[in-house]
Amino acid sequence: MKLFETFKLSKLNLTSRIAMAPLTRRRANKENIPSPIMETYYGQRAGAGLIIAEGTSPSPNGVGYCNMPGLFNKEQMQAWKPSTRAVHNEGGKIFLQVMHTGRVGHPNNLPKNAELLGPSAIEQVGEISTYDFDRQEYPKPKEMSIEEIHSTIEEFVVCSKLAMEAGFDGIEIHGAHGYLPNQFMNTSSNTRTDEYGGSRSNRLRFLLEVIDACVNAIGAHRVGLRISPYSYADVNEEPQELKETYIELINHLNKKNLAYLHLSHMGEALPVKFDLWKELRKNYNGTLMLCGDFTKETAEKAIQDNQADLIAFGRDFIANPDFVERLKNDYPLSERDRTFWYSNDSEGYTDYEVYKKQ
Repeated sequence: MKLFETFKLSKLNLTSRIAMAPLTRRRANKENIPSPIMETYYGQRAGAGLIIAEGTSPSPNGVGYCNMPGLFNKEQMQAWKPSTRAVHNEGGKIFLQVMHTGRVGHPNNLPKNAELLGPSAIEQVGEISTYDFDRQEYPKPKEMSIEEIHSTIEEFVVCSKLAMEAGFDGIEIHGAHGYLPNQFMNTSSNTRTDEYGGSRSNRLRFLLEVIDACVNAIGAHRVGLRISPYSYADVNEEPQELKETYIELINHLNKKNLAYLHLSHMGEALPVKFDLWKELRKNYNGTLMLCGDFTKETAEKAIQDNQADLIAFGRDFIANPDFVERLKNDYPLSERDRTFWYSNDSEGYTDYEVYKKQ
């Protein structure tokens, strides 16, 4: 099967076309420092062709969730090293997803002196878990000044360089699911009237400047991008404008020679979403990764039909550290159990066993 073939990703040799999608697990401490058990967790899953480690903030301002890891200082960088070393020792490759949550957060979850920022002073709809107050409504973010936009872009650069020091093979910029770059792209969260708002090209400017800055810092072959057209973050967008925004983005990406583009499906399986996936595949000249509810059979078909080069699997990697071997040998998968997805210790994290034949 092509799914299990080796694959050349830029300058990396992957053992298969299967990626482990970034999975929010919240095992860092309150200082956003990765915990020691994360070394075991990632090492156990090194059989993936490529691991994309969980969303990690490049800034104190971007730590929207409880126990979310960061990579904006040397202590955090040192704490990530055991995880990258564990993956490499098992012959795996690992990228870091760089995720600034923007308005998706709460002051109680942010470090001291950090601020909840967004493209505009428009709050996210819904509630969020906090350290001290249980679930709270999302507060209104501060509209970012031009100076704050520029300093945030620099924070992505610093994070990229720290990721290289920590031993990652590359980074993935999280431009999906309603986080900061996605907030700049959407008209419902960005009502700015300066060069970062209004027109389609202005709303894409922040993401493209982040990409360019990271590419200049660590090289295009070490930079990937995740996007999620028509996800739950886009429900208030005009469909045709959304489509044209992503087509324009693809035209820009074709000039950048990134490691990969990662298309993520979360939420309803809308036909318009997958129609756009096909159009983006047709127009994009780089490596394309798809993610969202794939099985072994549908993943193989997607690759055989040239819909994608790589397939990312997410939640099944949680309970199946040997997920690739289970797929390859048609072993049964352990069931998903959400109970301990976001807890603080090893239970439901590193205590899943590999499959043993009876």
